[in-house]
Amino acid sequence: MQAFAIVSSRKCFGSSAGFGVNDTWTHAAARLLVRPLVGTGVTPNHLTTLRLITGAASCLLLARAGQGDILWGGVLWLVSAFLDRADGELARIGDMKSRQGHLYDYYSDVAVNSAFFLAIGVGLRHSWLGDWSIPLGVVACVSMLLCCWWSEVYEQNNDPEVRIIEGAFGFHADDALYLLAPLAWLGWLAPVLVASSLCTSVIAGLIGLRLLGLRRRLRAQGS
Repeated sequence: MQAFAIVSSRKCFGSSAGFGVNDTWTHAAARLLVRPLVGTGVTPNHLTTLRLITGAASCLLLARAGQGDILWGGVLWLVSAFLDRADGELARIGDMKSRQGHLYDYYSDVAVNSAFFLAIGVGLRHSWLGDWSIPLGVVACVSMLLCCWWSEVYEQNNDPEVRIIEGAFGFHADDALYLLAPLAWLGWLAPVLVASSLCTSVIAGLIGLRLLGLRRRLRAQGS
């Protein structure tokens, strides 16, 4: 379950050993599907907005957790997760990259991925977790936010090729996003929430320690 603690954003992952941050199987699939959109007037921000809308709708359905909500919440989650790949690929192949688009994409990813855990915490309030479900959702949500924030700060203040988490064999840790939908359909969200609240807290702490160490080194080099 540790993978669910590091699904924050693709900006937080990569490798300095020839495995690029955009060299995953899902990036390749997204690249193929968005190529016909180049030159049509559709921009990466359009896809990011659609990713934000579908992600928010998924979270609302998962929080409501009524009949059929888990099914459609999972479907919308898969669509949103794929659009998270598609907007960046359209920006790259269409030469539409911008600082504003990067920030919009980044904050949308952080908001949606963190809100997922809060949403399932609310949705599981009548499960065997009982009164613990919402506090666990809050812990996982806040820890996810910290993982994203501190990872971004760490990478911005380090060498360009340095990443907090590295991928391999065509996968990144944030590909675990796609597993959340089938796990929801199987009724396994309660153990996912418990594991995620623990793992995100630990990983946020580890990233925080690495960031503190980096800042000490930078201060020592500047003195």
